[in-house]
Amino acid sequence: MFKPLKLGYVLILLLFLGSIAILYQVQLTKLSDKLQELEENQKQNEAFTHREKPLLEEKDLILLYNRVPKTGSTSFVGVAYDLCKKNKFNVLHVNISANSHTITLENQLKFIHNVTNWKSRKPALYHGHFAFFDFSKYGAPKPLFINLIRKPLDRFISYYYFVRYGDNFRPYLVRKKHGNTMTFDECVAKQLSECDPNNMWLQIPFFCGHSANCWKPGNKWALNEAKKNLANNYFLVGVTEELEDFIQILELSLPRFFKGATEYFQSSNKSHLRQTVQKDLPAKETMDKIKSSTVWQMENEFYEFALDQFHFVKRFINKNKGQNVMYEKIRPKI
Repeated sequence: MFKPLKLGYVLILLLFLGSIAILYQVQLTKLSDKLQELEENQKQNEAFTHREKPLLEEKDLILLYNRVPKTGSTSFVGVAYDLCKKNKFNVLHVNISANSHTITLENQLKFIHNVTNWKSRKPALYHGHFAFFDFSKYGAPKPLFINLIRKPLDRFISYYYFVRYGDNFRPYLVRKKHGNTMTFDECVAKQLSECDPNNMWLQIPFFCGHSANCWKPGNKWALNEAKKNLANNYFLVGVTEELEDFIQILELSLPRFFKGATEYFQSSNKSHLRQTVQKDLPAKETMDKIKSSTVWQMENEFYEFALDQFHFVKRFINKNKGQNVMYEKIRPKI
């Protein structure tokens, strides 16, 4: 027969067992904390290792220039074609049937697949007259979009005379209005369709994209969408009137493509590669009439928005030449 333990012994035994349990729990907690710390350090090491690598290797860089007609795009692309062999990149022209500015869903997918997977043609600059579309919408990595825009009335008048007289780039090519010598002033006075201000609605749609509202002249949503895309989805948008500055910023920002571009542009004949053969300046009355239209006012608002952004980039670059970005006070220490 076992003798019952005295109450004092029982209490001592319970205290002893409780102390062991507490010590065990403390050690278990310390071990758990140590494991968690090791896991966090490993994740940070992986993160830092990843940061040391560029987001996109230079050999895989893709620029996409969805060029707006009559904005000096031929002059700019001419520089790229002349530099591509020396700087070891590819330039590819995207030609769309019937000069359409929009691309079907099927062809958007095909184009994205080609651009993303055509490794033998990387790095590359793709260019063509088509509206913006978002690669990420289809689950693909975004290229770097660039573009140029022009004062809307200047671009409109240039196109009006271009289809009549052609340009010095291909003087032998007969344009669709060849032989029609009506001036822009006369056209506006007669209120003909080809000089209707609604035909200026082009730069906004090119930045707005492939939504139906983008192509409705005077649509406020389209203007806002174009501004948003310019600010969020374009690497750089320049203006025709400051083409040399546009090239200079690209050379500073993307030397992989544009090393030597500024000097080449200044010393070659690329600055005015495509000039309309004949162009009559409109009368003030004609200009005032066009500028009273909603479409001109919205296109001009978009141009001014782009100009402000471009000037901001220029000022910032000039003010911060030689700027470096460094990582300091990294914690925890590894």
